[in-house]
Amino acid sequence: MRSHLLNDTTTEHYRRSVTEGVERVAAQLATTDRPFTGITVDDLAPRIDAIDLDRPLHDTGAVLDELEDVYLRDAVYFHHPRYLAHLNCPVVIPAVLGEAVLSAVNSSMDTWDQSAGGTLIERKLIDWTAARIGLGPAADGVFTSGGTQSNLQALLLAREETKTQDLGKLRVFASEVSHFSVQKSAKLLGLGPDAVVVVPVDHDKRMRTVALARELERCAEAGLIPMAVVATAGTTDFGSIDPLPEIAGLCEQYGAWMHVDAAYGCGLLASLKYRHRIDGIERADSVTVDYHKSFFQPVSSSAVLVRDAATLRHATYHAEYLNPRRMLAERIPNQVDKSLQTTRRFDALKLWMTLRVMGADGIGTLFDEVCDLAAEGWKLLAADPRFDVVVEPSLSTLVFRYIPAAVTDPAEIDRANLYARKALFASGDAVVAGTKVSGRHYLKFTLLNPETTTADITAVLDLIAGHAEQYLGESLDRAC
Repeated sequence: MRSHLLNDTTTEHYRRSVTEGVERVAAQLATTDRPFTGITVDDLAPRIDAIDLDRPLHDTGAVLDELEDVYLRDAVYFHHPRYLAHLNCPVVIPAVLGEAVLSAVNSSMDTWDQSAGGTLIERKLIDWTAARIGLGPAADGVFTSGGTQSNLQALLLAREETKTQDLGKLRVFASEVSHFSVQKSAKLLGLGPDAVVVVPVDHDKRMRTVALARELERCAEAGLIPMAVVATAGTTDFGSIDPLPEIAGLCEQYGAWMHVDAAYGCGLLASLKYRHRIDGIERADSVTVDYHKSFFQPVSSSAVLVRDAATLRHATYHAEYLNPRRMLAERIPNQVDKSLQTTRRFDALKLWMTLRVMGADGIGTLFDEVCDLAAEGWKLLAADPRFDVVVEPSLSTLVFRYIPAAVTDPAEIDRANLYARKALFASGDAVVAGTKVSGRHYLKFTLLNPETTTADITAVLDLIAGHAEQYLGESLDRAC
């Protein structure tokens, strides 16, 4: 069994095994002609259930054959141009190379004596990102597992900065289309059930600053504490960007921590054309970025940034076996001092490799392409009488629904759209997402693949209309 340990005596075994795995994935990518096979849970589950994990195959080739049967063949492939569903991007090759390197070396990013150069690379990338945001010379941050963890940590810092023990008085303000992690974070942080104040949005799904000002004033009049305002730069459902400068002004006026959830919109930090859409982000106290959404990085690759590095002390605990206080005096950089995690992967290496091979302009160009594509898709939808499109995109999301000419019952239209999405997924021809707008079912394209074309969008819209019309036809037949 020692022959499977990666060390100086098994490098040839390592090289052969990884090469064989890469070749299998490459072959699958080269021959995948649709984003999904359409396999059902009932079809796939028995194959996996039949595998006895206590009876190993003892052969890499045999295991890869099995893996093709239970995973590779039926995986949902985000690289396909007709995967249009969630915030999943195709990944760039330098980042995949970084993934291979970091997995093999297996550095843990909690302390210097487990990562050395990895610590400094991560810190350099944090400084680079903070500079792109414009947070100033005192900024800092740390890589995280994703936007949910980043939002949790940011709100933890905001809670502690209020310097109050009466958590029932704390209020967090977020728009009605903000990420659900805001509510989850409030619960995890021990805030009251009324802690999150939902602020309405305008026609473009942006937070109404007049409504925010009104809620902040009510908070002050009631003797409550405005702990934080969460502005979103790229909402999950609509890609909408809240009016950051106006929100920053209100946060300053009422003494509230300003957090910007830019998990999706962080791609604009590298944009050559649309960076201005997040003007005002530089006034935030903290920012969430998900490189694995709009920097074309493999999951996970995310970070939370703060304007004032000193605020990260609220996440700091010292353990004698790991990061004793004396290390501060010795100027030993331990990333665990800043993080909610202890053992943590060297995910920063993926972004490092990407920047060193492609450069920031290369990333920005790709993100600009998907934003341009969304603008073209919006024109197609707005001109197509079969569809109702909700808002003109600020990033790369389109929310719409099929509207049949002969049906006026909103509930029946809901069912037709739900059916179309499910039928499309079952066919494997394309994958789209869904959401609700004003209580009604809508469909969603999240365009993060520069290889997707307007022809792909047109083809998928035709497929959606066809499935919806089939459902309505069958529904009419049943009614008769």
